[in-house]
Amino acid sequence: MRLVLGSGSPRRAELLGQLGLVPDDVRVPDTDEAVLKGETPLAYCRRVAAGKAAAMQLAGDEVALCADTTVALGRRILGKPADIDEARAFLLALSGRRHRVITSVVVRNATQVWSRDVVTLVKMKRLSDQELAAYLATEDWRGKAGGYGIQGPAGALIPWIQGSYSAVMGLPLAETAHLLQAAGISVWKGNS
Repeated sequence: MRLVLGSGSPRRAELLGQLGLVPDDVRVPDTDEAVLKGETPLAYCRRVAAGKAAAMQLAGDEVALCADTTVALGRRILGKPADIDEARAFLLALSGRRHRVITSVVVRNATQVWSRDVVTLVKMKRLSDQELAAYLATEDWRGKAGGYGIQGPAGALIPWIQGSYSAVMGLPLAETAHLLQAAGISVWKGNS
């Protein structure tokens, strides 16, 4: 079986490496990630991950791994900020509050689909103006749901989480390993 990572995220590739896996191919599916009117954060995340997997063209011996991660503040979906002003607004909204990070993982081959959702509760400390300005200056917020990445400088802004650290990074390892094994990919032993 050949493993195809349906994501251009370097964090997801790194996390796969922690399972002893290197994808045989990386293909970034072209999907619409616009939020639908009235869509809840969990429904949004599921739909986008499933859409990525469905968009993958697979050969008979290929297994695709796709995921989507979103930050939810109540029913509000905080995606990837378009610019520094939106990143500032997201971080101010999260400052001193608990929020959910939702990651939906979809694994599929030519005939079957397996999926899991992981919801992690995250607390961001109350940010001072100086901390906010310093973090924004790092530009670490670029390309990250909610405007932060827990594995980078923003880790200093997160006093606790309840749930999966790797899911907050973008790929819950325990759940991903289970799904890949169900699809016939040997975890720890490489892709053979």
